[in-house]
Amino acid sequence: MARFLWLTSHDAQEDEAREGHAQEGQAQETPAPETPAPEAHAPESHAQDGGVPWAIRISDGPARRGRTSRPLAFPERRNPPGGGLPEYRAARKEGTRAFTLWADPHRGQVFAQVVTKSATRGGPAAYEVLGAAGEPLALVTRRPAMKGGLRTRWSVQQTGSRPAVGFKGRPIWWGVWWLFLPLQLLIVIGSILNGGGDPARTPRRTRWRLDRRIVLDFHSGPGAAFELTVVAGWWDDRVAASLVALLDSHGGWLGSQWDTAER
Repeated sequence: MARFLWLTSHDAQEDEAREGHAQEGQAQETPAPETPAPEAHAPESHAQDGGVPWAIRISDGPARRGRTSRPLAFPERRNPPGGGLPEYRAARKEGTRAFTLWADPHRGQVFAQVVTKSATRGGPAAYEVLGAAGEPLALVTRRPAMKGGLRTRWSVQQTGSRPAVGFKGRPIWWGVWWLFLPLQLLIVIGSILNGGGDPARTPRRTRWRLDRRIVLDFHSGPGAAFELTVVAGWWDDRVAASLVALLDSHGGWLGSQWDTAER
């Protein structure tokens, strides 16, 4: 059975939960024809007390109103030793990523870890996914566009398996995006000068194949989020969640990725 994973913020989860409770109350007060229920979430306590503000959720159903989901992991960047966010951002420009994925929002237990094995500024990077005890789970590599290919190439090799390979964006949508590039540049300049506007992201859909079969699919999900469909059942959830954190850390133009936020 396929699983669906996506990254969401603490505030987004609270809004969805409030919407669900409000609509549930309305349904109890006034009989009405059956309509799809809002997306439901398992109850959980999140951090007003310094807990991790991001969560990777998992569901057994595709994106639609009424599906249930639960938090699987809580990703948090790992700052360089003795450094903070400025030092992390500096290392990040060289391609470095370092995350801890917690099993709970209050950092009680490690779910998985992501460390950088190698990286070059503007060039290829390799990331290791480790378990709580540091055991190797997978190797994820990223080769940027124009560094040996027209599209960004991602590979994921789970320990004991062969690598699955995917390319970012479908060729047809890249053609459309390049056609409107001058307009996007104007929007980016306006965003920088005025703090407004929202440039379109580059095409992001990525399908990983192994033996010509799709085993992972990163595509549009709930709201503005992208979600990862884990098609093959043999993928470790720790690897899938770590891949979501990595993909969403490479997702934007203007530094709006989750791992560069103040919290």
